[in-house]
Amino acid sequence: MSAAQRYLAFDYGLRWIGCAVGQSLTGSASALKSLRAKDGIPQWHEIEALLKEWQPQSVVVGLPLNMDGSESEMCQRARKFGNRIHGRFGVAIDFADERLSSFEAKGELIEQAGNQAFKDRGVDGLSAAIILESWMREQGQN
Repeated sequence: MSAAQRYLAFDYGLRWIGCAVGQSLTGSASALKSLRAKDGIPQWHEIEALLKEWQPQSVVVGLPLNMDGSESEMCQRARKFGNRIHGRFGVAIDFADERLSSFEAKGELIEQAGNQAFKDRGVDGLSAAIILESWMREQGQN
């Protein structure tokens, strides 16, 4: 049995970037605090702090593909974000299809805690956790 691998995931957005941490032993992920972004640009020191704290084997960035599988403009920006993480910090980057993750996260949050929780907390961190769990399942790490 191999040692558990730890991963960070990001749900890239122009105003907020959802964050989650997960590990391969259970295939589960937990939402972390979302990071503020200005036109998609994060405070890089916050990304650095997460990488130092969690020391992931890889970082997974969600790609907001169109429903037909083609890449959107946001998808290109998410790829650029992931590539910048790799360039700045030298960590391995993987990309994952995130279609409908925000929709699923919103439904989960409303089901668990009601409409007000969605308005208060948003879905970015939960979306990142869903992206990461889905990616780990695809990699056979659950």
